[in-house]
Amino acid sequence: MWPWEHLAVGYLAYSGVSRLVWGEPPSTRGALVVGVAALAPDLVDKPLAWGLDVLPAGKSLAHSLFTALPLAGLAGLLGAWRGSQRLSAAFVLGYGSHLAADVLYPLVVRGDLRAGFLFWPVVPVRGGADSVLPHLRELLGAFLAFLATPRGAVYLAAEIGLLAVALAVWVVDGTPVLSAVRRRLSPHPEEV
Repeated sequence: MWPWEHLAVGYLAYSGVSRLVWGEPPSTRGALVVGVAALAPDLVDKPLAWGLDVLPAGKSLAHSLFTALPLAGLAGLLGAWRGSQRLSAAFVLGYGSHLAADVLYPLVVRGDLRAGFLFWPVVPVRGGADSVLPHLRELLGAFLAFLATPRGAVYLAAEIGLLAVALAVWVVDGTPVLSAVRRRLSPHPEEV
């Protein structure tokens, strides 16, 4: 999945849980945590596999349940200790939605169930790259070729729908993060 898709899925999951459990939209902190957590597996695995050749694939260490479950437990403990269960939920939902989306994406797009990476290192994974830029060009080329197919057109419509729904929910939620930045940057009445 692309980063913007992970952000959209993670934010929608957290916004839904925030409204259902706490009866209010996500806070700025919650939105930041869910955003970072939704990108975290790729921010760890891709550079270590594609750039530094430390990991065997771009979906290995941080995409493994052997990493994700202890991190979720740690987030829960920290949340209980600090009284910030909402931030713990944001982390767990963001991280968990990333892994779930990485399993569902190839299933929906190619009809191919690929979940072995969830059990790395018990289940071996392949897919390292010699260097980042050529690999990104290859991925982007394959993605653009896919979009030119009938199935790709359906996928593109679904992706645009997902992003539109995520954007609409974020606006209804009060544009967390952006509204906080605006407040910080706007001059205070006493300064004008």
